Amino acid sequence: MRALPASVLVVCGLIASACGGTGTGGAAAGQAAPATAAEQTAAEQTPAKQSPPDAKPLEGKVVVIDPGHNGGNYRDPKAVNRMVNVLTKWKPCDTTGTATNSGYSEAAFTWDVSKRLVKILEARGATVKLTRAGNNGVGPCITERAAIGNRAHANAAISIHGDGSAPANHGFHVIMPKKIKGPVDKVVAASSRLGIDVRDAFAKGTGLPYSTYVGRDALDYRNDLGGLNLSTVPKIFIECGNMRNAAEAAKFQDPSFRQKIAVALANGLQHYLKA
Repeated sequence: MRALPASVLVVCGLIASACGGTGTGGAAAGQAAPATAAEQTAAEQTPAKQSPPDAKPLEGKVVVIDPGHNGGNYRDPKAVNRMVNVLTKWKPCDTTGTATNSGYSEAAFTWDVSKRLVKILEARGATVKLTRAGNNGVGPCITERAAIGNRAHANAAISIHGDGSAPANHGFHVIMPKKIKGPVDKVVAASSRLGIDVRDAFAKGTGLPYSTYVGRDALDYRNDLGGLNLSTVPKIFIECGNMRNAAEAAKFQDPSFRQKIAVALANGLQHYLKA
């Protein structure tokens, strides 16, 4: 049997009320009548309003990741040893980087961590640019690495490294720029905030200690790095640990620990970018 329209049922109800009747199961005067079957069905079929999904936390942010060195640098010493001006001095275009005692190179380590970091940041909504496309090439020079971040108008840039110190030294540290009466001066304060946020997230996320041999509380301020001196966007370097220390080298060669490093770096960047 087809149900009567709700409007007809309402009219009938009003007529019954005017006659003073309540009917079996009816409502007493002054009380709301229970919903009819047709009204209940209509309500159930009406789609509930849903709030829009939360925007990705890093939507609209641009991050430049600089994986230190390059896997093919050793093949072209002339190119990487070419001197470039970093404003406070002249330095080689790039270096080969360090390696663990077993031969796992800094270039391979930084490239792997960087690729993992790209995926995490992009999943959080950021636009991410790398300073090199792979781990088999040469360069780019430290001057060009800074320029890539500048051209991208990055909200934050980070250069990822592993140190090569004496075997007994251990721990990580973050390197931030100093004022040099140059292009970096206007972002020195912002770079310091970025560095502290990354340090805190890195320590929490990896469990690695502060460096025992560089800086204070894992913070080191320098004016001799071209990647920082020439940057016009907030930028830092991180030495994730000492690749010549056996314990830290073992961690860096573990893919699951490299993932942990990438997540920690993403969290530090996000904390800074959302502040």
